[in-house]
Amino acid sequence: MAGGTEREGKKKILIQLDSDPAPSVFDRVVAVDAGADFIFAYGGVKPASVRDLIHGAIFTRGPEDLRSTAVFVGGSDISLGEEILREIEKAFFGPLRVSVLLDGAGSNTTAAAAVVAASRHAKLEGSRAVVLGSSGPVGRRVARLLALSGARTVVASRSLERAGEVAREVKERSKDASVEAVATSTPQELAAALDGAGIVIAAGGPGARLLPRDQRLAAKSLRVAIDLNAVPPEGIEGVKATDAAKERDGVVAHGAIGVGGFKMKIHKAALRKLFESNDQVLDLERVFELAKTLG
Repeated sequence: MAGGTEREGKKKILIQLDSDPAPSVFDRVVAVDAGADFIFAYGGVKPASVRDLIHGAIFTRGPEDLRSTAVFVGGSDISLGEEILREIEKAFFGPLRVSVLLDGAGSNTTAAAAVVAASRHAKLEGSRAVVLGSSGPVGRRVARLLALSGARTVVASRSLERAGEVAREVKERSKDASVEAVATSTPQELAAALDGAGIVIAAGGPGARLLPRDQRLAAKSLRVAIDLNAVPPEGIEGVKATDAAKERDGVVAHGAIGVGGFKMKIHKAALRKLFESNDQVLDLERVFELAKTLG
């Protein structure tokens, strides 16, 4: 529960549906700071249980008051979160609906923050942009947003099979996207991936070094380097977690903490936006549109 303000006599209720056994404390704290008056948090949510939870939300207030109720979908299983979102939308009918934010493991807000940060320093459309660690939750979403923005997107992984899976996923959502899957298991493959690239975004797991400093320096076309790993060693060697538009050896660098401040701004703004009306679905693309207005 959180103290807050009333609007038109109705408290702002956020219903947190988390696929993990224990609902995220982080997401609850952010919701409090974003102004939710009450947070009803459910863990271990499965698609089959969604309808009854949503009906409980939409039948207890009249249509004119449903903008004071909203749903947040979280959890570390991103695919399950997307399935839960589909079940939520199926449970709505007529004016009986509430607004929903999808941000499992913070992947949508983090990806949006990273791509908007890159766009401040380089034109995305037509640029060659490399996503290292592209097969993880954030990497997949970074790739989608870069492709959506018209970048010539290179999805890289140590496994060509996993990179190919990401490329197919991006193409399914945007058939005109320019997407190339590459393996980066050797220095030669990594150098080839970076050849002609203006942007590199590393979205690998904690403590995974994806781009050594010598190879970063050898990639003369690079203008922007963003590392979303906050756990030592750096994902991009030489880019510090606290970097925020810091010049590093001729490139503009952003680290995980530097991007994280903007990510939190997006997260809170998205939560506040939920209570403006009862008909919004803030998925990856909608979160990205919101991020562009903030950055």
